[in-house]
Order: sequence, then C-alpha cells, then structure tokens
Amino acid sequence: MPQYTPPVRDTRFVLDHVVKLNNYTNLPSFAAATPDTVDAVLEEGGRFVAEVLFPLNQSGDQEGCTRHPDGTVTTPKGFKDAYAKFVESGWGTLSAPEAFGGQDMPHVVATAFQEFMVSSNMAFAMYPGLAHGAISALRVKGSPEQQQTYLPKLVSGEWLGTMNLTEPQCGTDLGLIKTKAEPQADGSYSITGTKIFISAGEHDLTENIIHLVLAKTPGAPDSSKGISLFVVPKILINADGSLGERNAVSCGSIEHKMGIHGNATCVMNYDGAKGWLVGEEMKGLAAMFIMMNAARLGVGLQGLAVGETAYQNAVQYAGDRRQGRALTGPAEPAEKADVLFVHPDVRRMLMHAKAWTEGLRALCLWGGLQVDLEDHAETEEERQAASDLIGLLTPVIKGVGTDKGYEIATNAQQVYGGHGYIQEWGMEQYVRDARIAMIYEGTNGVQAMDLVGRKLAMNGGRAMQAFFAMVAGECAAAKGDAATADFAGRLEKALGEMQAATMWFMGNIANPNNIGAGAVPYMHLTGLVAVGLMWLRMAKAAAELKAAGEGDAAFLDAKLVTARFFAERMLPEAGSLRRQIEGGADAVMALPPEMFRAA
Repeated sequence: MPQYTPPVRDTRFVLDHVVKLNNYTNLPSFAAATPDTVDAVLEEGGRFVAEVLFPLNQSGDQEGCTRHPDGTVTTPKGFKDAYAKFVESGWGTLSAPEAFGGQDMPHVVATAFQEFMVSSNMAFAMYPGLAHGAISALRVKGSPEQQQTYLPKLVSGEWLGTMNLTEPQCGTDLGLIKTKAEPQADGSYSITGTKIFISAGEHDLTENIIHLVLAKTPGAPDSSKGISLFVVPKILINADGSLGERNAVSCGSIEHKMGIHGNATCVMNYDGAKGWLVGEEMKGLAAMFIMMNAARLGVGLQGLAVGETAYQNAVQYAGDRRQGRALTGPAEPAEKADVLFVHPDVRRMLMHAKAWTEGLRALCLWGGLQVDLEDHAETEEERQAASDLIGLLTPVIKGVGTDKGYEIATNAQQVYGGHGYIQEWGMEQYVRDARIAMIYEGTNGVQAMDLVGRKLAMNGGRAMQAFFAMVAGECAAAKGDAATADFAGRLEKALGEMQAATMWFMGNIANPNNIGAGAVPYMHLTGLVAVGLMWLRMAKAAAELKAAGEGDAAFLDAKLVTARFFAERMLPEAGSLRRQIEGGADAVMALPPEMFRAA
C-alpha cells in the first residue's frame, strides 16, 4: 500500500532560507505569519491531510464519481465527510481575504499547505482548489453586489466554484466558443451551450456550486474579442441570501478519464440558465485569465506534489526490496540479495527525483512569495518587479513543474519494476494522475509559446532582463565562497546558454516557426536555470548553517550533496537545450502531412 509523509522539515527550510519569511514582517499581509503560526499550519495541516485525505486517495480512484439518472453526482465514499472536516477546520480560508471570512495569511503559506493536500489526494484537492480561482476572479472583476453574494460562502467553503471554458469544438482556441448569453429584462442573461472537461462541475460536497462561464453576447465579434464572463449558480439565490430554485444547468455526463477519478470531470449543459455578467461585456477573457493564472500556478504545484508522493514510495520500496548484488560486491553477505539502493541506476532515478522535487518546491514557494509581493510590497517599484517575475515564470512553473512531476512519477514506477505496473502498489495511479497536469490550463506547448511569444518581449524584455540580472548577481556573489563556487560557476554557464538562446530567438523573429519549434526547449532551459537558482540559495544556506554548527547536520549534508548532483547531472542539459533551439524549424516543418501517415 502507498504511504505519504508531508515534507514539513524541507518546507520549513525553504520558507526560512529561500523565501525568508522573516524579511517581510513589516508587511500587513505577513502579520499573521508568525513562526509559531506557520509551524502550526505545516504540522497540523500535514497531519490533517495524512490522516483524513490520504487514506481516501486509492479508494477514491478505484470507486470514482457516480452520475445518477437525475443528473446529480456523488463523490467517492468518504469524500463528503472529509470535505466537511476540511471546511470545519478552516483549511480553505488560509489566504482568503479577511473581509470575506478568510484568515488573510500570505499566499506562500497557503501554497505550502496546498502542496501537502495535492500530494495526499490530488482528486480531492481539486474541489476547493478551483474555488480559489473563482474567488480571485470575483475579487478583481466582480461587482460589490456579486462579491457580497458569493465570496463569503466561497471563502468559507460552504459553496464551491468552477471555471467553464472548453467546448467540444475548442480547447485553447477560446475564440471558437459557441455558448450564447442573451440579455434579459431583469439585467440577467440566459446562458445556453455545452462545456466539457469541467472539473468539479457537479458533486455532493456543497449545497451550491458557482460556475464562472465564458459566453458570447448577441452581436459580439466571433473571436476571442467577443467573449464575456458570467457567474451562473447551480441553485439560484434569493434576495435574502437563501437558496431558491434549481438553475437550468446540469451535468450531462462524467468524462471517462485516465486518472483523477475521484474528481467529477463533467460535461455541463446550460439550457437557458440564469447568469450575470462579471466585469465588462466582451472583456471576459481578461477576467478569466485572473482565474487561469492562479490555476496555472496551482497546476505546476500539482506536478511537484504528485512527484513527491511517488518519490517517497519509491524510496521506501528501494530500501525494502532485495534484488541482485552491489557492483562492488555484496553489501550484505548474510542476505541472499542486496536492497535496490545499492544499484547506481536506481540511485540515479531517486536522486533525480529528490533534486527536482526539492528544487521545484523552492521555486513554487518563492513564486507564491512573488504573488504576495505583487499585491502587498511597500513600493510600486517592488510590486512591479514581483509582478514581472511571476508573470514571466508562471508558464515555466506550470510547464516544467508538470513535465518533471510526470517524469518523476514514471521513474518511481520504474524503481518498482513489475510491481509498479500493478494497481495494488499504487504507483500506476500516480502516473495516471500526474499526466493530466501537463494538459489542462493550457497544454505545456501552449505554456512554452506564452513564454517565448508573449512574456519574453513584454515591456521591452524587462522581466527577462531582471531575471538574468538576479541570477548573474547571485552567481557572482556565490563564486567568492568556496562552499558554493563550483555550483555558481556551473549555474553561470547554464545562464550563458539561456542568454545565447534568447539572443538567437531575437535574431529569428522573422521566422515564427523557429520560435515555435524552440519554445518547449526554451521553457525547460528557463526552468533549469530558475530551479538552479533555488538550489544555489539552498546550498548557500546549508553551507552557512553547517559552518555555524546550527541545524541538523545530516539534513544539511543531504542538501549539499543534492545540490552537487543537480549541478553535475542537471545543469549540463542547458547546452543540449540551447542546441535544440538553435536547430531551428527546418527539419520540424519539412515533411508534408501525408508523409506522417502509414502507406
């Protein structure tokens, strides 16, 4: 049976030494994040997910969600009770605004808890996770009346929310949507259309579900410029706040999916459902992007979180399973075979997982800090700098985080050998669950094109230049310290490869296919450097603590060894990625479509 232990110590290390929470106690939003409070969130939150949510992960996957003839949906056994405990404990309110019933903790602290929750049960975590996106969109674009109507219930968890974008004929190309919104005399709109792949579209966890729906009003341009955003409750709300009659929105079916079976991914039918415009007409895509950007950071975290659980189980298995002998001779002569840990290739896969999970954890938490600083830093300059960095790195966190999370899960499955392919051991579920994260909220190819097609040149390249300067400055400083000089030199070289690749892109603007063909390698090159920066910071902190005789020496030694592994085995990939980019699009685009088909 699988197991999971929340990585509380490693998370605390990152919050203390990479995020450096103590540097922001002067900001109002960080006032609640005292060391004792953060420790309590990590310890108690970790205990909650391990004891309440993780035991439902495998059973929830095997049972799945059930749609009944009347269109209602029930979640797997135990989910409803677990959700009630989640709401009662207030875990969903951590970073929500105090004005609507939240605890107003920094986003970065909520991100730490969110990782634990996804690791324990990704399908369950998606239900409240989507509500956070709805809260973000309504906070920014909702009218005061909409905020008062919906936000308190969404923040408390009494209601949950969804985002309805995709339709049968369109995925990423939202200009193709056909859902219509007809204005009504009372100021509402009649919403008609079909949406697919709607996570948590119908369920039994809450008495109401608040759908945010993209649709086009009469006469709107038949393109993305004609999209508006509407709030459509499952149950209509009376003037006094009580629930009224059922709205004309229903679950037509549950998608038959590869994974995340515990989450109800629905086909949603809107048959003249009553909805209300959010923000301005034909400005819906901008409003929805508030929700989508929050979701993309959350999806990147999903990659890390599922990879972490798969890695933990692979470590456990490698320490128990006996197969073969060490290449240098029997490690335990009294036994008939040595444990898997003696084999270099098994170690390679486990070190790869450790280096990427710990590095991605630091990047996700540091990204969470940028979200906080974007809203709450003291000066406009600081807020703009944080906004630039998180805007630049959001597609990287999503794309690289999920690609690596899936790779880690498949490597963990590989450690198990044949048992990894058998359901009872649980590894195949992590592979299946991790796979969707590379697809939704914009496939990773779309994330890469967002990076190179939009973010790279935005504001004259201001964000990327700031990123380059940050990495270069920290490398230069670290090269003066013997403990970090080698890592800094290797990271500096990887940065040079990234800068050269960026210049190559600038020289190939006239050939957009060259940009498109190199987008994914460039995204991974950016992710390699970004995670490399996190490892430089962690190595520096570990070396300083060890020199001062502080902290757990074994933990700090492990950090330094893992940083060395990342430097020696991961950072050299920068050169290969650059050369893939500079290979251009000629060979990619040369074959006519018919040559891809079998004779």
